[in-house]
Amino acid sequence: MYPLVAVGFVLVLASNKDKDYNSNSVTDVDGNIYTTVTIGTQVWLVENLKVTKYRNGDPIPNVTDNNSWNELTTDAYCNYDNDASNVSVYGRLYNWYAVNDSREIAPRGWHVPSDEEWAILETYLGGNNVAGGKMKEPGTTHWISPNPVADNYCGFNGLPGGIRTSYENIIGEFAYIGQIGAFWSSTNRSESEAWMRFLTNYDKVLSKGELPTYKIYGYSVRCIKDK
Repeated sequence: MYPLVAVGFVLVLASNKDKDYNSNSVTDVDGNIYTTVTIGTQVWLVENLKVTKYRNGDPIPNVTDNNSWNELTTDAYCNYDNDASNVSVYGRLYNWYAVNDSREIAPRGWHVPSDEEWAILETYLGGNNVAGGKMKEPGTTHWISPNPVADNYCGFNGLPGGIRTSYENIIGEFAYIGQIGAFWSSTNRSESEAWMRFLTNYDKVLSKGELPTYKIYGYSVRCIKDK
């Protein structure tokens, strides 16, 4: 058992020498406070985004109705199951129109990572086939069993906030909390799709694109620090 060392706002495994938690917190426009971690040359937030407003204070619409969510071509967020009690652990879910809004969803000095920035992270962690295990919170407090090979080695603290779907006869419904952590990128894929990454409870992979990448979906957001 490795000793635990308190650094900043989190506990760090003393053996993980490439895990560098920063003591400086980040606050969004709503007053939510986030911890940060340096992974290689990048600095990431350790929590999923919770904000309900853009940087200029404009509100992001909270769309609770399933049919309304399914028909959106504009920005929106939601709480998983429309239950605010999920926000403190898992953050909120956003469609890609909110991610791409020019008013900026990320705290000042931060942004939603591009597909290229996600690729840099997965390469640093040894490739997408193993990166997921190094990014996930270990154990089954928040992940449904088995959650194999999850050690949070890099400090990303990936959590399974679930998704909000919109396809065929499954319209605007919530699914997979405890099983999937899905994260938007800022990179467009097509008129109706954008790139993303996701983690699952059954492997150690950081996957790209195997889940639907439709912009209308509700996924989590992790922010990366501006260069």
